Amino acid sequence: MGAPRPPEPERAAEVRRRFGEEARAERPDLAALCLLVGAAGDGTLDEAGEDAAQIELDRLAGQVPFRPGGAASWAEALAELLGGRHGFHGSPGDYRRLESSFLHEVLRRRRGLPILLSVVWMEVARRAGAPVYGVALPGHFVVGFGPPTRHPTTAPQGAPHSDFFQEQVLADPFNAGHVLTGGDAELLVQGTTGATLDPSMLEPAAPLDVVQRVLNNIRAWAAARPERTDVSLWAVELSLLLPSHSARLRHEHAQLLVRRGDYLRGAAELDAYADVVSAVDEPAADQVRGQARAARAMLN
Repeated sequence: MGAPRPPEPERAAEVRRRFGEEARAERPDLAALCLLVGAAGDGTLDEAGEDAAQIELDRLAGQVPFRPGGAASWAEALAELLGGRHGFHGSPGDYRRLESSFLHEVLRRRRGLPILLSVVWMEVARRAGAPVYGVALPGHFVVGFGPPTRHPTTAPQGAPHSDFFQEQVLADPFNAGHVLTGGDAELLVQGTTGATLDPSMLEPAAPLDVVQRVLNNIRAWAAARPERTDVSLWAVELSLLLPSHSARLRHEHAQLLVRRGDYLRGAAELDAYADVVSAVDEPAADQVRGQARAARAMLN
């Protein structure tokens, strides 16, 4: 079975409208935004399906023991419920599946990427009253319980590694909620990026940052599959609706339009991007204007 296909244009436009509104809300709803990402990529997910996914998160939260206690107790309770009883976890093969980035599919399959499994953990724990948040370690997303640890930018020389964690407890939903020690977290970072764990990496991730990372994963999946420019396009269009995004996304969007044969729109966006770039790099702006002219020439 192939990867899901985006919805029809009318439904896609409605999903983008709702995504933009939610992204600009005073307190963006992480689950709602992730479900809208899924709706943008999977034409079979309608509003009833979105509601069903929210109900499933509520149902799972209702199974969490009443206020288990401290951060470690919360982490253990969620691991037992979600990783143990319900079997949520990940595997290397999940990185090859687009569905692993869709919250509704992760809830159905009990499988997904680390960041989507973390969204399940966060949303279930939050509904149950836990002090929970996402922690965007480089290359591997995990979940934090308890008060976020505040540290100086560098550790005092000779300080024991456990001092970096204090009351904060980290859990890895990709590994069925395994509770991480300080050494575990450092190995995760070193294993995926080669970098050293820095205390700043343990800060809570804002909901919109989580969503942007989900969309970045989807764009990376599509970039490895040139035939799926449809996925690249909707992922970039949602990214552009976030209040904060890279200006280069506009260039990427314009190039995608040209690749998909929408030459006039692509050329117009290339010209608009060139106008932005010209303020800081006129030679680069001229190069982009040349791309716009080449796109218009394809109409002849």
